[in-house]
Amino acid sequence: MAIAKADMPAAALDDTWAGAIRQRRKALLQRLGMAAASALVFSPLLGWTLTVGWVLGYFLIQLLDLWVFGPVNDGRTERLRGLRNIAGGLLLTLNAGFFGSLAVPLWFVGGPMGGICSAMLLSAGAIYSMINAPRSKSVLVLTVTPQFLYLASTPFFMAAFGASPSFITAASIAVAVFITYCLSTWQRMNQARISETAARIEAEEKRATAERIMEGRSAFLAAVGHDLRTPISAILTGSAELERGASDGPARAQARLISDAGFMMKALLDDLLDHAKLDAGHMTVDAIDFNLRDLLNQSARLWRGPARAKGLKLRIEGAARVPTSVRGDPMRLRQVLNNLISNAMKFTAEGAITLRFKAWAEDTGGHALLIEVSDTGPGMTRDQLVRLFTPFDQTADGVSARHGGTGLGLAISRQLAELMGGRLTARSAVGEGASFTLALRLEAAEAMTAAAPALDQESRDAVARALSTPVSRRPSSPASPAPLAQSLTEPTNVRTPDPAPAAAEPTPAPEPAVATEAAEYEDDERPMRVLVVDDHDINRRAIQLILQPLGCDIATAADGMAALKICEASSFDLIFMDVRMPELDGRETTRRLRAGNGPNAQVPIIAVTADTSPEDIAACTDAGMTYFVPKPITPPMLLGAINHVMMMAQSDEATDVEIAAA
Repeated sequence: MAIAKADMPAAALDDTWAGAIRQRRKALLQRLGMAAASALVFSPLLGWTLTVGWVLGYFLIQLLDLWVFGPVNDGRTERLRGLRNIAGGLLLTLNAGFFGSLAVPLWFVGGPMGGICSAMLLSAGAIYSMINAPRSKSVLVLTVTPQFLYLASTPFFMAAFGASPSFITAASIAVAVFITYCLSTWQRMNQARISETAARIEAEEKRATAERIMEGRSAFLAAVGHDLRTPISAILTGSAELERGASDGPARAQARLISDAGFMMKALLDDLLDHAKLDAGHMTVDAIDFNLRDLLNQSARLWRGPARAKGLKLRIEGAARVPTSVRGDPMRLRQVLNNLISNAMKFTAEGAITLRFKAWAEDTGGHALLIEVSDTGPGMTRDQLVRLFTPFDQTADGVSARHGGTGLGLAISRQLAELMGGRLTARSAVGEGASFTLALRLEAAEAMTAAAPALDQESRDAVARALSTPVSRRPSSPASPAPLAQSLTEPTNVRTPDPAPAAAEPTPAPEPAVATEAAEYEDDERPMRVLVVDDHDINRRAIQLILQPLGCDIATAADGMAALKICEASSFDLIFMDVRMPELDGRETTRRLRAGNGPNAQVPIIAVTADTSPEDIAACTDAGMTYFVPKPITPPMLLGAINHVMMMAQSDEATDVEIAAA
């Protein structure tokens, strides 16, 4: 698309003279080579003395060219000034004129045959000058004019050597046509360069605009995701309390329905945010040492209950071939594996789901790993296979209504596999089930790895999503979270199917371990004092709802500044701190608490946030936060965090007593 100069940015059309000079500098070796070749070719005709002298003179002019145009070639200036500018113009003309001067002795020494060689030499020089004067008429005129003048003298030389008038006329017309052709060709090339520059600038502007849009969309999704986790936390907390306090079966079933919907909402939100991160190129993978066998075993154990509830067999083959200690990203690997098993569980009504593991050591170090997840479901057509990894495409009508989801799971899994340097493929046929294969290369661990951390919330959410169809189930007892450094693989909430018949009265869930802790604190003649800091009233109320049955003395603050003021006047046993708050965020509030000498300088602080990237977790740790609870908050997660923090505090006190006794 041609764009007029007036429509182009000034930066693209500022003086093109400097660009032409730099283009000539790039072609310096080409000029020197062409001069040396010409001298070598014509030396038998002109003699070595003349040709060597001519080459040395031409090389000397090139040295002067480099010196005069040095500031432009080095980028120090875009325009020569004063005498240097005049010298530059003269040097451009001298350069071209000296090269074309070889045509004169060719006429005198070689006669008409030398004239033919002269015309060829001058034509080459004119074409060279035209190509190396991009978008600069001044450079073109100064460099091509000497070549054209030499060519224009050809008819006069022909007349001097006795050529007939018809030949002289033909030569004159040929020279005029050649000069016209050169000028028109330069004009077309110039227009093409202008259009190319304009298109490049337009493409760059569109790229910058697209990047701004993507960044804005990512920021929007991050903000929306953060805000949506707040009501989801309230839904999960409220439904758990309703289920705990329900007096009859229908009420408990309704509470479980709300919980299932909340878990599905969270799973869908996580998928959308992951998809947005991958689209924006912001998703990263880690490289840490972990126990691969433990990771695979834990994932398989997590899905055995849902498989039994659906009447399916979960088979594992080749687990003994899998290496123990490897280096990679366990969280992303677990996410892909859970997506594949969840997908197989969703579409398999009867039969079995088989996990096949193959691994072998590579000569270059590390391990090649193949994980195959196959099912005995209905299979897929060729058209469905083609669309399988397309985001938001459910491959068949009614899939979303029957099974839920957004159609993002497999698309995200393939992109995560590629981020880890692997590949995810699928094969299927109608009536023969489907098989998904993850091919991955994992480095050998740099050190012996400890046992893999317990299953993370994302794994449990995948099961919750698979169990969201009407199946009788109850929540299990809460597990304790790991420290901040392990928060991405911390144990949280597990929902498992109820194997008992539907008519049977469900067994009550075991009381959280924190209840025991609360009973021990009753001997202190005061309840446990807790401060909840969050800018959302819903989050504060949700945490209060969970802690009130424990008899805690709860204070709240809507921002960091209010929390600091409360902490100056009162002491607490535990603080829940939202990370993202206006004015003074949770991390800075924690830093100020830790840096002060107040009564709460050493109080355990549990971070509560939706930002769960490793960088965010590291920032929380650096700020002095003790533990991490991801949003949306569930009662088992919160109670498990309190239990773990209090157990750590008791362990530290016991250590201090032992040291004092010693």
